[in-house]
Amino acid sequence: MKKSIALLLALVMALALVACGGGDKDKTDGNGDYKVAMITDYGDITDQSFNQTTWEAVQQFGKDNGVETKYYKPTSNDTAGRVAQVELAIADGYNVIVMPGYAFGGTLVECAAQYPDVKFIALDVGKGDILEAAVPAKEETYSYNPDEYKLEDYMDMSNVYCAIYQEELCGYMAGYAAVKLGYTKLGFLGGMAVPAVMRYGYGYVQGADAAAGELGIKVDMSYIYGGQFSGDADITAVMDTWYQGGVEVVFACGGGIYTSAIDSAKNVNGAKVIGVDVDQVGVLAAYAAGKDATQAQIDEYKTMVVTSAMKGLRPTTINTLVDVIVNDNWEKYVGRIDTLGLVSGDDPDANYVQLGTTQYVDGKFTEADYKALVKGMFDGTIKVSNDISAEPAVTNVNVSYQGNIKG
Repeated sequence: MKKSIALLLALVMALALVACGGGDKDKTDGNGDYKVAMITDYGDITDQSFNQTTWEAVQQFGKDNGVETKYYKPTSNDTAGRVAQVELAIADGYNVIVMPGYAFGGTLVECAAQYPDVKFIALDVGKGDILEAAVPAKEETYSYNPDEYKLEDYMDMSNVYCAIYQEELCGYMAGYAAVKLGYTKLGFLGGMAVPAVMRYGYGYVQGADAAAGELGIKVDMSYIYGGQFSGDADITAVMDTWYQGGVEVVFACGGGIYTSAIDSAKNVNGAKVIGVDVDQVGVLAAYAAGKDATQAQIDEYKTMVVTSAMKGLRPTTINTLVDVIVNDNWEKYVGRIDTLGLVSGDDPDANYVQLGTTQYVDGKFTEADYKALVKGMFDGTIKVSNDISAEPAVTNVNVSYQGNIKG
């Protein structure tokens, strides 16, 4: 009897040891070992842009794979506010943190080394975004030229994965499409002159130049940065001057700065806008129609939106989480800053940069023309520079660079 009890106790203890496990904490026996939190930047999950797109992708991943998800919104638009929400999420047991937007560079610097067992996935966060926070913390100065620094000297990336995008490619697509559709007086309204926005803008200039060259025409472009990622009366006043002065379409590139472009465009018959980051036709039309507008009224304003230069935030989020959590391939991502762009020359929708809903016109620019453009870019027969150290060299576009409205 005593021998039987002893054997039973030994068996129970062995099973308990197996259940407790050991070894590498990054290994998982199932998706239930992970909990995924998303931290919003300065916006909300209803912004129909970065935050909403990323959060919906996180939710979809969680639903499809049985993983608990939650979002956290900072109470202040600064690194301290974002860090506080990361720490709250970790305290709540979330061990995969998804962060969309360049503003999270400082958050990574503050949090990654402090929580080595947490996996940080940062979208649209590049080397420069991290260094801008990390270098001054050690040296008090930063030249704003990432190439002058080795990231590993300032940041431990052993539990971090970052993805950035080739915004110059979808910016090029938007500028090319606009000119092909017949617009010859263009505008670019950027938010802040950060690398991603500049790549969008310089790509837009190059695309417009290429299309103008093919058509044998000259195009005029006004180019300015608002100095912030929201519209206001001062920025709207500049847009009023542009549209009333003959600008036909403005690429509003930077968070909520589109509000100023829309407010001005509504006052000029036929004035158009181009959206950014996600397919913004719905959000831009809804803003133009007003708070209490019916769906029919919103639909009428959709013709105001020529197209949108899009980043693949949704596929990036879902594909990365699936590979990291379901396929247990974190080692493929850790320590990397990947630049995502074209992965298919035949299927534009498969790419990480693309156009959204576009007002195609037969004989000018059609869906077939768009596919041919993407194929040429993928094959390398169409070259697009990602250099933002100098303004693009163009021959068919007269660009009026007007600096910053603020800052």
